[in-house]
Amino acid sequence: MKTNFDIEKFIENGSINNELDLERAMIADRKLRLLSKESVHFKNLRKKLRDLIEVYENKEWSNLDTLTDKKVFESDKSEIIAEQERIFIENRKQQIRKKLKTLDLTQENLGHILGHKSKTHMSELMNGIKPFTLKDLIIINRLLKIDLKELIPIFLSTEDKIKVKSAVIELNKPQIKLEKADLLFSF
Repeated sequence: MKTNFDIEKFIENGSINNELDLERAMIADRKLRLLSKESVHFKNLRKKLRDLIEVYENKEWSNLDTLTDKKVFESDKSEIIAEQERIFIENRKQQIRKKLKTLDLTQENLGHILGHKSKTHMSELMNGIKPFTLKDLIIINRLLKIDLKELIPIFLSTEDKIKVKSAVIELNKPQIKLEKADLLFSF
């Protein structure tokens, strides 16, 4: 599911290819600004990410004469989606921290339970820099009694929405209907 942003995989790919990834990268950059004070690892990730952002912006946004209304609309829509993802991740982080506090556990303790040895890795997971695995989220659900709807994003990426809509149309089965609301970005 490409609704979670994995910064290392993103940097490994070496480029930003669309507006949504740009918006996700800019949110990750802000998170990394704070985390880079804790670790050289985060500082290096931030530098690489900022380089990718700069290349994309120079390519896509430097010539105002070539900007179209469609491009601006795509940018606006992507900004809204990325911000909703950020809010979801922040709410999840706060829910987990709250439950950990009530159980007198630390984030490091949770990492140990999940089998993550690195404090940095747990920080990346909690801050949405790397996605939790489904197994991690199920353990958190069972251990901390947090509803899965609060832990697992239930929205679809743009690419997945297009694929599902196309497949449903292709099947031409009247009993399978998707309302516009089924494919909207929502929680």
